[in-house]
Amino acid sequence: MPQHSASTFATGLVLAAGGSTRLGRPKQLLPYGDGTLLGHVLATACNSPLDQLIVAVGGAADEVLESIDLRGADVAVNDSYGEGCSSSIAAALPLVDPAAEVLVLLLGDQPGVTAASVCGLLQGRGDAPLAVCRYDDGRGHPFAFGREMFGELSKLHGDKAVWKLLEQRAEEVREVPMPGPIPPDVDTWEDYEAVLSAS
Repeated sequence: MPQHSASTFATGLVLAAGGSTRLGRPKQLLPYGDGTLLGHVLATACNSPLDQLIVAVGGAADEVLESIDLRGADVAVNDSYGEGCSSSIAAALPLVDPAAEVLVLLLGDQPGVTAASVCGLLQGRGDAPLAVCRYDDGRGHPFAFGREMFGELSKLHGDKAVWKLLEQRAEEVREVPMPGPIPPDVDTWEDYEAVLSAS
């Protein structure tokens, strides 16, 4: 189970529904550390100050559900995963606890994000409706969205829609400083090798 936060009820959403088309096999199940890529991200989420954890699956959903321990998490199956990350957010929003005041987006293929990053984002967000991590080389995940943004999130379409939302609401976005470069995510074998060498 996720670690409970002190005050604000926070829900974490791990986006793990990708079809891994460029990789040729389910990236969620690639070996990483003592387990898998997705397993590592889920462990990070469980060690973060989150009160609820939702995992969106789609591509290779059957294999992921058989192979990954998802006890303590709510699972959103996104049959429209080919339409991009926004379809996973839409699939997961109905599962968000009514008490949730903030939704934290985590990428299921970005193992370099730490529990300290999630904690720092939530603490640094204040009461901003949108918050992002500001690394040495730019903005990156995880992102945090206040409840007042949930309606906007449900209307998004496409793979880069969240980034476009941040541009549209630029004046409302709070950047929370994070040390180091943006943790890489995995789309290709080269990405995977880079992530392994950095771990």
